[in-house]
Amino acid sequence: MQAEYARQYRTLWERHWWWRSREAHVLSWVKSLRKEHSAAWRILDVGCGDGLFFEALEPFGMVEGLEPDASLVTDPRWRERIKVARLSENAGTLPDSTYDLILMLDVLEHIDDDHAALRALHKSLRPGGRLLLTVPALQWLWSGHDVANAHYRRYDRETLRRALEDSGFRVESLRFYFIWTVLPMLARRWLDPAGRRIRADHAISILPPMLNRMLTMASRGEHSLGKYVRWPLGSSLLAVVCKSD
Repeated sequence: MQAEYARQYRTLWERHWWWRSREAHVLSWVKSLRKEHSAAWRILDVGCGDGLFFEALEPFGMVEGLEPDASLVTDPRWRERIKVARLSENAGTLPDSTYDLILMLDVLEHIDDDHAALRALHKSLRPGGRLLLTVPALQWLWSGHDVANAHYRRYDRETLRRALEDSGFRVESLRFYFIWTVLPMLARRWLDPAGRRIRADHAISILPPMLNRMLTMASRGEHSLGKYVRWPLGSSLLAVVCKSD
């Protein structure tokens, strides 16, 4: 994560329409999965930053985090629960067969060897445990924003499915979301094909409150409908997968 982007990440998470609607979308899936279990989960949030999602996840069980950037881990409420380390298959990075649910929200695209990262998470899940992850979708939407934020790739359904299955997971759900953002992102590519403006100034701003609320509500409505209607495309993908052995 770029240093400037990292410094504003808490503000984006708490106020920006994209982060607010993604959090609501992920929580709706967590609640659906939680209906199948009566006992409290042990949850791991990979790339958790400052434990920004911990408070919302606490009703579902004990939440822990993994974060590679020590400068982001400052909240005294969660500091002891967050391990500062890069995701690795090496022994000791994560405990084996421990977690009931692992979240990896827009993190996999930042990792060069995504298969190795997924194998490490598979190893850390209990049998029957779930991994819920989100990634940016569709390589043809690649832009200067991806470059500025050190993405290695964007995914389509098949590349993500193959990476997950090759790592030992059984795919339960794999869906596009943020369908409405595809056209604006294409327009951005047409207007700035070399990505020069975005690479020069990749900071993301908070929109005026009314517009920010409108986009949050529109996105949440689309995401809710997307649990029943499989969108044919979108700028993001969400996958729920199971460790079956």
